Amino acid sequence: MNSQTSNLSLTENITIIRPPYFYISGFTGIPHIKYYYVFLSLVYIITLMGNTFVMFVISMDRSLQSPKYIAVFNLALTDVSGTTAMVPKLLDMFLFNRQFISYNQCLTSQFFVVIFYIMQSFNLTILSYDRLVAICCPLRSQLIDTMKRYSMLISNRSIFQLTGAAWVLAVLVVLICIGLITRLSFCGSVVINSFFCDHYPLYSLAAPCSDVLPNRVMSYLIPCLVLYIPMIFIIASYICIIHALFTITLPQDR
Repeated sequence: MNSQTSNLSLTENITIIRPPYFYISGFTGIPHIKYYYVFLSLVYIITLMGNTFVMFVISMDRSLQSPKYIAVFNLALTDVSGTTAMVPKLLDMFLFNRQFISYNQCLTSQFFVVIFYIMQSFNLTILSYDRLVAICCPLRSQLIDTMKRYSMLISNRSIFQLTGAAWVLAVLVVLICIGLITRLSFCGSVVINSFFCDHYPLYSLAAPCSDVLPNRVMSYLIPCLVLYIPMIFIIASYICIIHALFTITLPQDR
């Protein structure tokens, strides 16, 4: 009897409380918010048309199907996808003042929004690596040797491999974040202090009744992995490019 009681008590202690919905309060109190959809719609249409045109041109012109433009294609794709993942709910809030979002929709929205914006950071890093090899190599060797070296370091296959690895890493990072969210109990407020279901504002709601230390650790690791490290690499690559440009040895006039 005592064993059954302790098992029941243990089961009750690990019960996860999941609210039926969350309230997104990022745009609360903004006057005339319903008219913001005009600006948002205009930006979305321009983004969609511009990136779709870029992807269409790259896919149709075989001369553009090179490593650099493959990375540009993927950057345009993730830009469109990330915007599409976020804009519909924003329009719903602006037009109909529906700021509630269900638990499952919140996690789904977080998954797609975060993964596409992580990929934008990784794509910019891949592009900077391509420019680093393409620009610095010609300044340090003969053209024929340079082209061979560049094709060895940067090829369509290597770009696909880098992009594929970036996608796998992005998916793993987001799945870990979502998995850590699903283990939390939300016994208090359901008001998300953001304009979408972001990781930090969401797990902060569960702090009074759950152990959010793993979530807090991930909230520090993710910016380092997907923002600071890529940013440092991009800045360093362009510093190297600028340094190489200034150290060109010009042939002297005879």
